[in-house]
Amino acid sequence: PIEKADLAERLIAVPGTLTSAFLALRLFLGREFQHRVDPFEQILDVVERGDADAGLIIHEGQLTYDRQGLILVADLGRWWGEHTGGLPLPLGGNLVRRDLGAETIRDLTRILRDSIEFGLDNREEALDYAMEFGRGLDRPLANQFVGMYVNAWTRDYGERGRRAIELFLAEGAAAGLVPTLARVEFVTV
Repeated sequence: PIEKADLAERLIAVPGTLTSAFLALRLFLGREFQHRVDPFEQILDVVERGDADAGLIIHEGQLTYDRQGLILVADLGRWWGEHTGGLPLPLGGNLVRRDLGAETIRDLTRILRDSIEFGLDNREEALDYAMEFGRGLDRPLANQFVGMYVNAWTRDYGERGRRAIELFLAEGAAAGLVPTLARVEFVTV
């Protein structure tokens, strides 16, 4: 176990520095810390070997870390929810350049929405496909994992989700961790 105050003094393996997960960790710790970048699917092994003291895990590692004898130090989603009065932690996202024009932006948004809808409407078939990439997940765990990322929030952020994204980026900017954005535009079709 590592206390939050000690975590910033340790070497943390991260899946990249231009990720929402990394921004969440930086906001959580509130200060700079030593880190090394490793592919996300290797972080658990890096920590298990002792090449890093802790790891920022994403994807299925959130559900499997204990299989390797590792323990949870902090749940950033839970922290963000407590920090913001219950807002969801924004992870990932699809962005599009404004200079592509309104019609292209609407078309891309529709295509993404239709794909998400198809996955939600055909969950078993989508899960069959996802199992090909599950990195050791059995079907029930894969189903749980898919449900974490393909759900009603994926279909439509809603007002709470949009507020969470705006606050996440604003706090990152206030801390000097990301550029200040004039505005965030959400595209709906």
